[in-house]
Amino acid sequence: MKHILLFGPPGAGKGTQAKLLVEKYKFMHLSTGDMLRDEIKRSTETGLKAKAIIDSGQLVPDEIVAEMVRLRIKNIKDNTGIIFDGFPRTIAQARNLDEIMNAENQEIAMMIAIDVNDDEIIKRILERGKISQRSDDQDINTIRNRIDTYNRQTAILADYYKQQEKFKFVDGIGTIEDIFKEICKLVEE
Repeated sequence: MKHILLFGPPGAGKGTQAKLLVEKYKFMHLSTGDMLRDEIKRSTETGLKAKAIIDSGQLVPDEIVAEMVRLRIKNIKDNTGIIFDGFPRTIAQARNLDEIMNAENQEIAMMIAIDVNDDEIIKRILERGKISQRSDDQDINTIRNRIDTYNRQTAILADYYKQQEKFKFVDGIGTIEDIFKEICKLVEE
């Protein structure tokens, strides 16, 4: 099994690329954003807490996200690997993920970073917000706060995975198909 982290700022195209990877390689797509949105939709206790945090542009606490991920990984049996989309987002989450994977005799093969500049991110997220009607994708201040939070708390993960020699880079400006071809080259190395 090959487990891959898709990495990049909000709006970089991680979800889009993850869906293509799932289709081509039959990976399982583990999106913490999707898991949290499901909790919010079902108005669970976790979902209500997460909604307030997400609406303010902050990250959901590590312990909530890590527990959701741990339960999903523990229940995976037959697949060719996992595409992690939106997790880990902090060094603490990366360490938690390493512990979770080690407990299951698994490891992360690589982190693929999709690089996109801030102006393009804002444009993409606002467009996505028009389509999805997600409130967190329609407010410019919330979007800027998410980008700032990413730059402060999440971007440092690149160094964490560089130290493990698992960091790979893809330019996130271009067509979906061209970016996907570059990602596939990395997956097939």
